[in-house]
Amino acid sequence: MIRLVVGLGNPGKEYERTRHNAGFWLVERFASANGVILRKDAKFQALVGRHGSAFLLLPQSFMNASGRAVQMLAGFFKVKPEEILVVHDELDFEPGVARVKQGGGIAGHNGLKDISQRLATHDYWRLRIGVGKPAPGMEGADYVLQKPSAEEKTAIDQAIDRALQVLPEMLGGDMQTAMQKLHSGEPKPEKKEPPKQQAPAKEPEKKPEPQKAAAAPKSGGLLKSLFGKK
Repeated sequence: MIRLVVGLGNPGKEYERTRHNAGFWLVERFASANGVILRKDAKFQALVGRHGSAFLLLPQSFMNASGRAVQMLAGFFKVKPEEILVVHDELDFEPGVARVKQGGGIAGHNGLKDISQRLATHDYWRLRIGVGKPAPGMEGADYVLQKPSAEEKTAIDQAIDRALQVLPEMLGGDMQTAMQKLHSGEPKPEKKEPPKQQAPAKEPEKKPEPQKAAAAPKSGGLLKSLFGKK
């Protein structure tokens, strides 16, 4: 059973539409759909709500200090790591992909890094929302702090929609069914056919131009050359 759902992101208007806030987007949409009000709780330094037996948590410190709120709430309500689901952006997946796993590495994600350090374990659940990889030469930290394109945002929203459909099963502890439904519903990548190579265009053959006959000299000119001017 999941007793704590944590959405990762950065607080503030300047960050609310950036890729790094994908975790916030999902938890906010879940709260809105279920009539849950997320209230600021100074004790936990986070926005906190409750849905049934599960807490919804949006840390209001910056990403690299996300673990503080998680540690404090989990400690206060005696929530075990395996009862925690952390929702976060994932660079290794394209927009449109959402996957669930328990434990594993943190892949350089500062929010996960802080949570793992404060809980002293990696064994919490993760719901990973794909945001795609940065272009060559761009740092991941810069990429996630930018807004996705309209096409990417649509794909991310669709992935969040599918994740929200199985979230009740995750909250109930049926993680295997939720994973199967979520992962089997992923959009299949389009197969791009290699462009057909066109045969080089042949240059049109140049036809030999007909030779022009030399113009006959005018009779007047010939007479003038023979007899001179009158």
